[in-house]
Amino acid sequence: MTTPLDWQDEAQAFFEAFAVAFRAFDGPVIAQRYAAPYLALSAEGTLKSFTTQEQIGEYFHGIVAQYHSQGCRACRFNTLAVTPLGSNSALASITWELLGSDDSVISAWRESYTLMRTPDGLRVFASIDHAL
Repeated sequence: MTTPLDWQDEAQAFFEAFAVAFRAFDGPVIAQRYAAPYLALSAEGTLKSFTTQEQIGEYFHGIVAQYHSQGCRACRFNTLAVTPLGSNSALASITWELLGSDDSVISAWRESYTLMRTPDGLRVFASIDHAL
């Protein structure tokens, strides 16, 4: 049986690997952590749906290109909170910080992810950006 601590550890490892992958600034590399279909809700209330890995990769390519043009060179997360939603899914909320080359914080926001277990590990199938 999966415990909340198992989910916490699993989500921690997932987001640590996510932050490492982010440093490539490569949308398809980031998209590997997502399931298709994927649903994203922005902080402004814009809902976007992606049905293929290719679409997810293109979406993230645009996002990381914008971050890079703003001086972002890495990211980190903190304040991970995980709520199990049965044995195969969970809600994980984290605070992201985009970092400049000197590790200064360029921007920060809170984001929640609905995660599912797959044979290939955790995958995001929905996310919500929200204010700090």
